[in-house]
Amino acid sequence: MMQRKTEEQEFQKSLVRIALPVALQSLLQSSFSMVDQVMIGQLGSVSIAGIGIAGKFAWIYSVVLGAVSAAAGIMLAQYIGQNNVRSFGSSFRRNLVLSLAIAAGFWLLCAAAAFRLMSFYTKDVQTCETATVYLRIYAWSFIPMAVTSIVSVLLRCTEHAFFPLIAGIFGVALNTGLNYALIFGKWGFSPMGVRGAAIASVIAQVGVCALMMVFLFGSRVKINMRCNDCEKFDRQSAPQFVKILMPVLVCEFLWSAGENVYAAIYGRIGTDACAAMTMTGPVQGIFIGTLSGLAQAAGILTGKSLGNGDDDKAYADSKRLMRYGLFGALLLSVLLILAAPAYVRIYNVSGTVRAICVKILAVFAALAPVKVCNMILGGGIIRSGGKTDYVMWIDIIGTWLFGVPLGLFAAFVLRFSIPYVYMLLSFEEVVRLLMSLAIFRKRGWMKRLE
Repeated sequence: MMQRKTEEQEFQKSLVRIALPVALQSLLQSSFSMVDQVMIGQLGSVSIAGIGIAGKFAWIYSVVLGAVSAAAGIMLAQYIGQNNVRSFGSSFRRNLVLSLAIAAGFWLLCAAAAFRLMSFYTKDVQTCETATVYLRIYAWSFIPMAVTSIVSVLLRCTEHAFFPLIAGIFGVALNTGLNYALIFGKWGFSPMGVRGAAIASVIAQVGVCALMMVFLFGSRVKINMRCNDCEKFDRQSAPQFVKILMPVLVCEFLWSAGENVYAAIYGRIGTDACAAMTMTGPVQGIFIGTLSGLAQAAGILTGKSLGNGDDDKAYADSKRLMRYGLFGALLLSVLLILAAPAYVRIYNVSGTVRAICVKILAVFAALAPVKVCNMILGGGIIRSGGKTDYVMWIDIIGTWLFGVPLGLFAAFVLRFSIPYVYMLLSFEEVVRLLMSLAIFRKRGWMKRLE
């Protein structure tokens, strides 16, 4: 009895050390993103829509980068559980090099074809031009983002999640201050509008990257990342690396591509619809960000237990984390429905756009508990055993066999308004959850990396 109580206390301590800093960081980033968007919102619906669609494409990069980080997290967590320092260091270096290569590729794409990319999302020339200006500048943030992402995973896996939190607070504060100065021409700067918002984001990302490197080198002894403990590239582990990474990469890329099809659907319904959907972004980010720490903790804690060979503990902890997520999501959904009318009034947009936004937020609130369970189960638990192909097929089926066809049908055949289009295409979340629960209960995902 005493041992069980001690294990419970250790679990809760580890959960707090990992989940709380991640949640706070995500929450702060989303909160400041809302402030940024309110600033842009003072420039009108075209600016909101333009940054929204540019952000959608940039989000593809973030998702692909997140896939590499997710694969890195799976391997690093299990290697920590095995106390395998050499493979831990080798895995970190390999993922860092890959992330930098992906960042360079996306930067070249944005530099060469930004307008063509943005024309996919909207027929409105003015909105497309606004988005192009923003994206070409914002793309300079991709390389520092790559470094920050992989270093953050390393620190979280070693339960140093407080360091990424500090860097995140610094970044969002810097970004918000620069946005205020550059968008509106404060503190001696000339007003730059959308261009200023992009420049502020780049400077903030560079600052965060620099601070993360300070934390990494300052913590080297504590996290056993001395160069003589690491293999540069372990050929024996390379096939396992590819086996874990490729399904995550394919999964996240196709999922983000599906989300961009949704953005194109919204944009082609109309600028008002696109602006209203963009306005929901910060709120959705705050909601999901508040509970994102549970998904991170689920992957790390479950991975460590699997690495130790303790499958029963991994399974019990996973169920506990899902219950926490469901309860938290239900509570936040109620708060969101109550706060939505007040939120939309802070934007300088028409009453029509505000009304559409409130309806979209109501749909999101209803679906949010399902989204959160998918985030914890698919994004954290099932992947922790290295069976990333399971999650890949779940997401492909949900997005491309249900979400995209339903969205196209609702928008262009039934000609529904955007809240109902969003509701119908979001049925994919229910499909994905049902499939994930079936896989979770069979325990086939519970594997120990060798």
